[in-house]
Amino acid sequence: MLDGLRVGAACENRQTRRSSCLRPLMHELSMIRARPSRSAAVAFLEGEGLPVTDLIDEHLEQFFFVGSEDAPSGLVGLEIFGTDALLRSLAVAASARSQGLGTALVKHAEDHASAQGVRTIYLLTMTAQTFFERRGYRRAERIQAPPSIQSTREFASLCPASAAFMSKQL
Repeated sequence: MLDGLRVGAACENRQTRRSSCLRPLMHELSMIRARPSRSAAVAFLEGEGLPVTDLIDEHLEQFFFVGSEDAPSGLVGLEIFGTDALLRSLAVAASARSQGLGTALVKHAEDHASAQGVRTIYLLTMTAQTFFERRGYRRAERIQAPPSIQSTREFASLCPASAAFMSKQL
């Protein structure tokens, strides 16, 4: 269940699933909010196995979440450097996956970045290369990263060299 999203017998046929069963999810997606609390973001990201040692309050200014303030069900962040940005910390709770929440969070982050003058978003991923490829991101060589991205702790030390480095032009 995702905040009232019924996934049982009432949602078995496509007609029902499209109408009443997706309304709670669509409501959830429309509730993407900025700046989660530090404690909630750290707890959620640690629970999803993502790095948090470099997470500072300044980063949280560009983070977005869905779900309750004390227990997000999805989260994404940006580090913005002029016309470049690092998309980081995308995570969706296991109980909320495959419902479009990750896509909505990425789109929201992209829209926010674009409004801030960002032209290219970069990211590193160990597990979600296919997810990001379906959303227009392309694999690149790490050496192609601009200096601002290379200087982030996520790029420089937290994500291993085997992580896929990807970018997308906005």
